[in-house]
Amino acid sequence: MKISPRIVFMGTPEFAVPSLEKLVEAGYPVVGVVTATDKMGGRGGKQLLESPVKVAAQRLGIPVLQPKNLKDPGFQNELRALNADLQIVVAFRMLPEAVWDMPELGTFNLHGSLLPKYRGAAPINWAVIQGELETGATTFFIRHEIDTGDILQQLRIPIGENDTAGDVHDRMMHDGANLVVDTVRQIEAGDYELRKQDDTAATPAPKLNREMARIDFDRPVREVHNFVRGLSPWPAAWTLLGGEQLKVIRTRVEAARTEGAPGTVVTDGKTQLKVACQDGYLYIHELQLAGRKRMAVEEFLRGVDVAEGTVLG
Repeated sequence: MKISPRIVFMGTPEFAVPSLEKLVEAGYPVVGVVTATDKMGGRGGKQLLESPVKVAAQRLGIPVLQPKNLKDPGFQNELRALNADLQIVVAFRMLPEAVWDMPELGTFNLHGSLLPKYRGAAPINWAVIQGELETGATTFFIRHEIDTGDILQQLRIPIGENDTAGDVHDRMMHDGANLVVDTVRQIEAGDYELRKQDDTAATPAPKLNREMARIDFDRPVREVHNFVRGLSPWPAAWTLLGGEQLKVIRTRVEAARTEGAPGTVVTDGKTQLKVACQDGYLYIHELQLAGRKRMAVEEFLRGVDVAEGTVLG
């Protein structure tokens, strides 16, 4: 009788939850989950926030470990006591060698790109920002340098011309979960071939922040559009309207001869708001003014008077 490998799952955000759920649905014994520590948040910072993976693990009846320090000997002893054959990492943090080298079958990670492209913390975002027509997901065995281990499996995911990073994230969250289960099946059967990454083809995907998200309209309109959708929904590309921060969430492109300087607004004051770029107009469909909710452009224009010829920046 074949005995399935004992698995420890490591992850924190919503992106990782379908992978955990599908492993359990497939009948694999997930003997423990490692996730981020709880934190205080919400209105006034008075609400205890648990990670989505912790909530899912408790619902599934799986023991949860929440170490502050992955190098802590006490945590490592607890992890070792779970006697895992295989560890799986989906959207967690860097592991020390003592952790990733612990199980007999190794530790593999699900990464949101077609490695070696877009190594780093924000692979989905940067693929969209760079105007890629497709991206994908990769499972690979963890080694010392981040996102450099030998590849187990990959799948390709198309990127539509108006897809946001959030759209791609939501598709990859489920397609990647299936890839995780398929990878476990291959490891369980011992039926896989590892492929080394070509470091010369590697591209970076550094962490995002709000400071880098300011829109420069003095660029080709397609580049501006890609920038906006690559930063949507977070941290959200932004500009200034009358000195207030205006987040731009969804856009589309019109290639046309423009009038006025880059950043100049053309609007009917009711349903249409577009902004001049170098070689066309950026139509804004969804946006958010500081202190207000996100809304469609029609709702926004009902409450905010944006004059024709206003310059955003």
